[in-house]
Amino acid sequence: MTTRDELHYWLALLHLPGIGPVRLRELLTRHDSPRRLFEQGARDSELEPELRAALRAPAWEEVERDLAWAGTGRTILTVDDPRYPPLLAQVHDAPPLLFVHGTPEALVQPQLAMVGSRNPTPLGEETAQQFARALAGAGLTITSGLALGIDAAAHRGALAAKGQTVAVFGTGPDRIYPARHRDLAHAIVDGGGALVSEYPPGTPPLPGHFPRRNRIISGLSLGTLVVEAALRSGSLLTARSAAEQGREVFAIPGSIHNPLARGCHRLIRDGAKLVETAQDVLEELAPQLRAVLAQESAPEVSEFGLDEDYRRLLDCLDFAPTAVDILVERSGLTADAVSSMLLLLELEGYVASATGGGYARTSKESL
Repeated sequence: MTTRDELHYWLALLHLPGIGPVRLRELLTRHDSPRRLFEQGARDSELEPELRAALRAPAWEEVERDLAWAGTGRTILTVDDPRYPPLLAQVHDAPPLLFVHGTPEALVQPQLAMVGSRNPTPLGEETAQQFARALAGAGLTITSGLALGIDAAAHRGALAAKGQTVAVFGTGPDRIYPARHRDLAHAIVDGGGALVSEYPPGTPPLPGHFPRRNRIISGLSLGTLVVEAALRSGSLLTARSAAEQGREVFAIPGSIHNPLARGCHRLIRDGAKLVETAQDVLEELAPQLRAVLAQESAPEVSEFGLDEDYRRLLDCLDFAPTAVDILVERSGLTADAVSSMLLLLELEGYVASATGGGYARTSKESL
């Protein structure tokens, strides 16, 4: 975990003028650590004069303001922090720091990005909420951008399933945008999710920030699902980021008479996977989900049968839906372990998620 002294230097890097994530990574490769960059960079004749001058005069007042924002329920993660989301760290222009309000552990859970129009049709908004509810109920964390329309519907659908959801900001972590989603943002945090930004506190909603945050939405996620999007929608930029990052892209088709279906249809023509049900997404992501879950604390499901903890969890399940919190209480396992295990059990066909958010045992028996 990054010490407070090291964090000072990381934050000072963030306030260097004109330095983006890719350039910053190059500088750190050259000088090993933020502290050494400030100590040695000012004398590095191969660096630009403006950068050497900035390294001689770090923005310590702004750093202190950033640190004042952090506290209970508010965390600053550096890219070398073990809590930094590993999928995002694989992105070539991953942000060097993340400001997280809520539960940092939510960022390492298997995630699906859901994006779409800010002005969806009533059917599109309902579809987004239904998909998010089903996928969150199946154990995926739903990630989006807190924008009007499809983003908000996705967050609300996940919350309705009592699942986790992550909102990525194009502002500082202290600025809810749009302001009308303040209550939704609080509900995300209260529900065990997180609000995330690469921008320091006080950063206003500048237009150029929102396209930039799309790479974080897709970078956190195993795949991106586009619900409704016009041909010039910003959602297509998120889908493009996902494809460039080697992640899955999904699109829901619509009527040929609906302008908001045209972006999805173009994605499908370009290779995105057409989905009609939440199960289509889960089946396509099954290999990636198994790989991610195998790296976590949940025991394995193998062709030879179930681990002892899995059998214990199955014994706690009925053929009628049972809520996750009841399963945690019955099994004595942690909530994170139960969520991961249920997702894997569903992928293997041992359990089925119910529309109300609970899980029921299927007829399949362990070997």
